[in-house]
Amino acid sequence: MRRHLLILIAVLAVVAAACGGGADETAPAETEAAPTEQAADGTAAPAADLSTLEEGTLTVGSDIPFPPFEFEEDGELVGFDVDLAEEIATRLGLEVRWVDTSFDTIFTQLAAGQFDMVASSTTITEERAATVNFSDPYYRAQQALTINKEQNPDITSVDDLGEGDSVAVQTGTTGESWANENLGSKGVQVRTFPEAGDTFTAAEAGQVTGVIFDEPAAVDAAAGRDALEVVGTIDTNEEYGLPVNPANDALLAAVNQTLAEVIADGTYDEIYQTYFPDAPAGSVAGGAAASETSTTGAAATEG
Repeated sequence: MRRHLLILIAVLAVVAAACGGGADETAPAETEAAPTEQAADGTAAPAADLSTLEEGTLTVGSDIPFPPFEFEEDGELVGFDVDLAEEIATRLGLEVRWVDTSFDTIFTQLAAGQFDMVASSTTITEERAATVNFSDPYYRAQQALTINKEQNPDITSVDDLGEGDSVAVQTGTTGESWANENLGSKGVQVRTFPEAGDTFTAAEAGQVTGVIFDEPAAVDAAAGRDALEVVGTIDTNEEYGLPVNPANDALLAAVNQTLAEVIADGTYDEIYQTYFPDAPAGSVAGGAAASETSTTGAAATEG
């Protein structure tokens, strides 16, 4: 009896195993979703397909200083571009390494793989887009005319510039391009300078009649120099973008997606208000602030 019972149990076990095997073959296997990785500080870890020049680091080129977009304050790098780039990098699980470089060569350096990205008040143009990739726009820009009011009190707009006058511009910027295209034919001498601050120093010293430059930067410069005054804006319909290494399509897609999230959740507005509380016209957020009239008409363009 005991032997027969053992045989019966063994047979039933084989049948059960066969039935179980059939169920496994026909039912889809359950899989667990991969958990979201986090860095030690709780921020998101970089996506598996997101590569940068240095693992875990976003190398960003910028022409510093260029207030209020990038400048040092109490030994710390701050500004609208800086805060925005840092926010994007943090959400991508990356730390930022800033590299101060000349604006005149910043695009060729990016294309040569010296940076992952550029954050330097850069206007999107077809010519530049042939060399680097651009993110979606993050700022609406325009130019401004700044003059030495003590030496040129009669100049109130670019229409007053003519034969014998001169304007300072930074080399490689869209301000330089606009001045050459629109003032050169009027007999205005266009003088180029390597750095932004040099243009305003030249106007302050009376070496040029005025400066054609990005408006927020011009307003900032005039505020610290008693002889200078911003007397007019030039609507050039420019937009800033973040140039990205053209060999890194995954990074471009990640930057665009993250930029959209930063704008949608209100973080963009918070950063914008920090640096442009009286200049809503440059915002791309599309909120109420962007539709208001700016007291300075603010928007600017380094590049």
